[in-house]
Amino acid sequence: MHFGVDEAGKGPVLGSMFAACVRGNREDLPDGVADSKRLSPTRREALDTAIRDACDVGVAEIPVASIDGEEDMNTLTVRAHAEAINAGARDGDTGLCDAGDTSESRFARRVADSCERAVEVDARHRADEDNSLVAAGSIIAKVARDDHVASLAETYGAVGSGYPSDSATREFLREYVSEHGELPDCARASWKTSEDVLAAAEQSALDYF
Repeated sequence: MHFGVDEAGKGPVLGSMFAACVRGNREDLPDGVADSKRLSPTRREALDTAIRDACDVGVAEIPVASIDGEEDMNTLTVRAHAEAINAGARDGDTGLCDAGDTSESRFARRVADSCERAVEVDARHRADEDNSLVAAGSIIAKVARDDHVASLAETYGAVGSGYPSDSATREFLREYVSEHGELPDCARASWKTSEDVLAAAEQSALDYF
């Protein structure tokens, strides 16, 4: 059996990264499966349900504490793909990952070596654009990430998308640090955006005195 794997949430300053493995026959996938970035949130959610009904799915979450740890993002992406495969694939399966490294072969090798499953792994850049199982994985991962951001908003209020380019996210961080004197637990402290917010707050305090 074949599977496809992709991740969502590698670049945000807030929250976890997710990876998803979708295992099944391509012909069983619902119509309209495409790279998640090309789909509306409503369409992604509908396809998420349909994909789960048609295929085996495994999802892995890499939390903020791990992202701020000693491992680099390439290694964490390998781990995310491998954990998703462990959860969604079976021994003897063959799969394709959306490559999270400049070297496709190195990424594939590292994922395979990190898997507990005895699987054959290939990797290709932009695989979510032309492989339906990888595209399905991108949808599952993106919906998991969106649900995660929605839960952060329930806890913290308006957090935006969580991406550094989002003015709502940057404003949330500025206001939180101004009020609490530290970053929220959901922020990736190792990200430059977080460092800049802390530095600006420190400078503002110095200017006040």
